[in-house]
Amino acid sequence: MEDFTARLNQALQQKQMTQSELCEKTGISRSTMSQYCSGSFRPRDGKLRRIAKALGVKEAWLMGYDSEEAQELSLENYPNLRPVRLKRFPLLGEIACGKPIFAQEERESFIMADADIHADFCLLARGDSMIGARIYDGDAVFIRSQPMVDNGEIAAVIIDDEATLKRVYYDRKHARLQLVAENPAYSPLVYVGEELEYVRILGKAVGFMSLL
Repeated sequence: MEDFTARLNQALQQKQMTQSELCEKTGISRSTMSQYCSGSFRPRDGKLRRIAKALGVKEAWLMGYDSEEAQELSLENYPNLRPVRLKRFPLLGEIACGKPIFAQEERESFIMADADIHADFCLLARGDSMIGARIYDGDAVFIRSQPMVDNGEIAAVIIDDEATLKRVYYDRKHARLQLVAENPAYSPLVYVGEELEYVRILGKAVGFMSLL
């Protein structure tokens, strides 16, 4: 736990505020403030409250507690930086970037990734059919669960219990679904009429991460 003196001087530096300016904002004498900054003694509740308010920090942080507040303060003057927060995403097996493969669910497995990714689960890509979208063999692909996607979006699709990752194009008028690879070596997978009953969209691909 950092002590009050270290936090006080840190806040003054990052706020680019002098001791004299802090004295003016708080009504505390310069001699007393100098003793606070040198570590001679700590302020009582009333003065602590005034100092914290003038510096825009929490009293608990100023007394050496609340590490999250410390992080927020240290980043306040650096708007180009942001903390990286991680989250566990369930890993539901593998998905083919090529010919469809059997969809296995490894529900006890997780991948740690940026908490800002709005996904429900992830799958491991296998094959090279999506390399044009920068998705390579072994990459983790993050999926947001939804039963349909817009034309041209990449989706995880189940075909007869086998999973594949492709761009989706659906012609409602003619009930025709095309699953298109991002590699010219692979022909589109086309489903029409009753064949559509065996095709189900798991969700939209919203991100990927290389695990190498």
